[in-house]
Amino acid sequence: MKRTLGVCYYPEHWPEAQWQEDAARMAALGLTWVRIGEFAWSRMEPTPGTYDWAWLDRAIETLGAAGLKVVLGTPTATPPRWMIDRHPDMLALDKDGKPRGFGSRRHYCFSHLGYRAECAKIVTAMAERYGKNPHVAAWQTDNEYACHATTLSYSKAATDGFRNWLAQKYQSPDALNRAWGNVFWSMEYADFNDIGLPNLTVTEPNPSHVMDFRRFASDEVVSFNRLQTEIIRRHSPAPIAHNYMGAVTEFDHFGTGADLDIASWDSYPLGFLSDRIPAPADHKLRFVRQGDPDFQAFHHDLYRAVGRGRWWIMEQQPGPVNWAPYNPDPLPGMARLWAWEAFAHGAEAVCYFRWRQAPFAQEQMHAGLLRPDSAPAQAFGEAMQVAGELAQMPDVGTASADVALIFDYASDWAWEIQPQGRSFSYFWLVFHIYKGLRRLGLNVDILPPDTGDLSAYKLVLAPGLFTLSDPLKAALAAHQGTAILGPRTNSKTANFSIPVPLPPNLAGLDAKVIRVESLPPDVPVPLAQGGALVHWREKLEGTADVTEVAEDGWPALVSAGRMNYLAGWPDDQALQRILHRACLAEGIESDPLPEGLRRRDTATHRFMFNYNSVPAEWGGVTIPPAGVHWTAL
Repeated sequence: MKRTLGVCYYPEHWPEAQWQEDAARMAALGLTWVRIGEFAWSRMEPTPGTYDWAWLDRAIETLGAAGLKVVLGTPTATPPRWMIDRHPDMLALDKDGKPRGFGSRRHYCFSHLGYRAECAKIVTAMAERYGKNPHVAAWQTDNEYACHATTLSYSKAATDGFRNWLAQKYQSPDALNRAWGNVFWSMEYADFNDIGLPNLTVTEPNPSHVMDFRRFASDEVVSFNRLQTEIIRRHSPAPIAHNYMGAVTEFDHFGTGADLDIASWDSYPLGFLSDRIPAPADHKLRFVRQGDPDFQAFHHDLYRAVGRGRWWIMEQQPGPVNWAPYNPDPLPGMARLWAWEAFAHGAEAVCYFRWRQAPFAQEQMHAGLLRPDSAPAQAFGEAMQVAGELAQMPDVGTASADVALIFDYASDWAWEIQPQGRSFSYFWLVFHIYKGLRRLGLNVDILPPDTGDLSAYKLVLAPGLFTLSDPLKAALAAHQGTAILGPRTNSKTANFSIPVPLPPNLAGLDAKVIRVESLPPDVPVPLAQGGALVHWREKLEGTADVTEVAEDGWPALVSAGRMNYLAGWPDDQALQRILHRACLAEGIESDPLPEGLRRRDTATHRFMFNYNSVPAEWGGVTIPPAGVHWTAL
């Protein structure tokens, strides 16, 4: 499939006389896609039941006449003010019971049936009108589910929905009481209607209660999204996408992805480095204008899995953003590097956010491809360069990977509910392993937790999985390569209790976790071969072979054949040794890379990306700062 560029555009923000000129400039720049509509509900339906499509008709026709393809977004992330008058209880409530009020966006509760009915009406009206429009070549549902911590709602609608969800799952209060262990602290319920939401408790709520609430909330996002996709598909043959975010795990993206054709995500490398990545200060300083060298790639691989091979960047940072604690300007060349890295990971399209910087409202400090006065901003020229290079470059297809990394959203909820240590995070554990693989120059496929076939992979890693699914257990048992599981893998039942036999309970591996400890930042556990366990350590007993041992004598990595269990969170030094040894055992070509230099192989080319602010030397080639170098394979 041909790789393409696009941009996010808001015709309702600009005089109509400007639309044609904007469309012509987009086409001349080499753009293919234009996303519109996702925040324009108040202009589509200015009063209840009264639609104004004329302006949107003209905008779509103007863009299409310039040869551009439209991604039409449903506007359900921004219900207009009149909606609150019709449904005053549709607002989500935070964990303290306070409403998430009108005046920005995402101010709705996924469980509110009245709001869902309003969404069905507007999506139906859009799909009926534009479903066969030749210029509408793709759809986007809503915008950034879960952004601004909006998945969990503690409203009456959520309470009612949760009670019904529990009744469907457990069928009787007695079954629920047994599953949750409610005999503890006299928490037993006689009726499903007695069950509240797990907030405003004196101390921590029952983790089983919280885990089921997280599952329910995720299912609500999935069903809310499905409501829209089913309507659109009845009227349009165009593919449907949703734009996910980085390091947002409040709902199961694989669940929503099952109802979509394309997974996309919104890539803001500098904002994420400043706002979300728990990296040391020197790391953030080194990459302050480039972004973390692995964060974007991790999400590229994750959303390729969520999209079952089809994925886009729906929003790519072009300059300073407005929402992070600090918002530096990207190093010249980074808007080009980020796009090419996405294409090397299999992206079909990269769409910059946004066309022109808005001179008003909340995002007026967010850069675009154009300045507010319509003059080109820095990324304009870089986008033009990428467009020219794409025209000359053969299609960039993904390459097969030798390494698989399992990712599970439910495990992230579990260890957020019961971290046991302030610094333990499932997401950052998995990301740490991914960074170690990337430092060795490896292609990585990220797989869902119910994967049932691992035969394509020589090395499989599954850190921190809350509970191993039956398909994954079977796949691991049949796997002929090396597998490294742990820490915390298979350490809880699906009902959030400690299983017996004790974890990890892996077939053929005689090892059990008899004690765990979470480690303060200044209390590492040194390993005899160098490096240390940090954040988390487990003490094992059993007859499995010991491959790594702590200086205090406790096993740190044990194995039986090619099945390995890691009894802690290895630091960088220990992780690189463990991964390198596994690669050698499986005959996987590994290529330790200098800091900030990353590699990605496609079916036809090897790409090198220099995330450094200084030149990098590799393979006899000097790669400039923020540079991209590729060679044919």
